[in-house]
Amino acid sequence: MKYTKLPNTDLNVSKICLGTMTWGQQNTEAEGHEQLDFALEKGVNFIDTAEMYSVPGKAETQGSTEKIIGTWFAKRDNRDKVILTSKVTGPARNFDHIRKNLDFSKASLEDALHKSLKRLQTDYLDLYQLHWPERAVNIFGVREYSHSENKAWDDNISEVLERLENFVKEGKVRHIGLSNETPFGLMRYMEEARKGALKMVSVQNAYSLLNRRDEIGLSEVLLQENVGYLPYSPLAFGHLSGKYLNGARPANGRVVLFPNYSRYSGAGSAEATFRYNEIAKKHNISLAQLSLAFVRQQDFVTSTIIGATTIEQLSENIDSVHLNLSEEIINEINEVHQAIPNPAP
Repeated sequence: MKYTKLPNTDLNVSKICLGTMTWGQQNTEAEGHEQLDFALEKGVNFIDTAEMYSVPGKAETQGSTEKIIGTWFAKRDNRDKVILTSKVTGPARNFDHIRKNLDFSKASLEDALHKSLKRLQTDYLDLYQLHWPERAVNIFGVREYSHSENKAWDDNISEVLERLENFVKEGKVRHIGLSNETPFGLMRYMEEARKGALKMVSVQNAYSLLNRRDEIGLSEVLLQENVGYLPYSPLAFGHLSGKYLNGARPANGRVVLFPNYSRYSGAGSAEATFRYNEIAKKHNISLAQLSLAFVRQQDFVTSTIIGATTIEQLSENIDSVHLNLSEEIINEINEVHQAIPNPAP
């Protein structure tokens, strides 16, 4: 395994982070524990979860993933071996089963954190992230920003930071970060950090060969402000594993089980995936490893969040850390990107 420092912290995190959102629906508790054991043995020390998991989010399974991680800690007594991150849910439709008020008020943040700690059977988190902003942002497949949707939002970022800093002072959280955030949002937090507020150390966004939008503006902010980047969905819900090529519909595939996950299913994504697969075949590597290695090699990427439903998938994904793409392969990838840029924003 390869390791790197999470910026602005003393945490040495593995370049592969284990994503867990399938545990509790697609994966059982026993399978979640098996994945954790396997990943730890392979040198992965970084685990990401969230209060809303497992996915898709619903009342009967909310918090199930954190509970599975918690029972693993209880059985293995190895909390000190893991750098653990979780997330608090922001405003969203259809998630009122989590909390009446989905916001970052003092009451909501305290409710979210304390319930997460209880489910995880730990007394602290290494990194606590805002899952998405309170204001409206063009994420989850939305290409254009609509300012009209933000008329009801009052800039409360300094107050949110103060509430999060209290968790750090109490020892319940070591560091704080963002998820599904934009360049504007990150710079607002950096503005507060310059005034003396606690600094956001990372951003967790979707990033893959099918969605390179963060290269346009956010990457510059990350590098100039020394903020970590934790890309999720590097395989685009499995599309970049090749399992859905040529119209294939594997029975246990996520987008087959949950058809509303259509973000990466458009014609542009299908064509781009086909072309990336041709590059992988030409160079005798798997499409999954090509896709993961590309993400890992970006200079603004700290650790790539991978997810799997089988040990076989998990092993291939973790082993991608040892693959370095040549300049020739990168150039071929960029030719496809120029022809079909960001088909799944």
